[in-house]
Amino acid sequence: MNDLRIRAADPDDLDAVLAFWKRAAEGASISDDRDGVERLVARDPEALLLAERGGELAGTVIAGFDGWRCHLYRLAVHPAHRRQGVGAALLDAAEERFVRLGGRRGDAMVLDRNESAHHAWRAAGYAPEPQWSRWVKPLV
Repeated sequence: MNDLRIRAADPDDLDAVLAFWKRAAEGASISDDRDGVERLVARDPEALLLAERGGELAGTVIAGFDGWRCHLYRLAVHPAHRRQGVGAALLDAAEERFVRLGGRRGDAMVLDRNESAHHAWRAAGYAPEPQWSRWVKPLV
């Protein structure tokens, strides 16, 4: 794992990240477009974390902090790099970021149907909270 590099994305990475999500991420989001990701990086330049191995994108996570809560989105690992610690390294980097910013608890958006990811989230110490449901209203 010593050849794995974690860094914040910059605007030059956004097209590669969007293409990566089409290959490696489960599901799609209304925000998975250039404008949405540009707004994220402009508002919080350290939120989108990239894992690179050998100069190639191996994984991503969005570690958003709104000043009160810590939110994790878009944890995705390229199929060729799964089960090699990439996801764990990204979550470690995200959690370190949250602690630096004063965060107290991380929450993660995990698709119910993405059962292959449930093991990774549980191994990292996350668990579903059955008393909560996500309520959504599209704004556009």
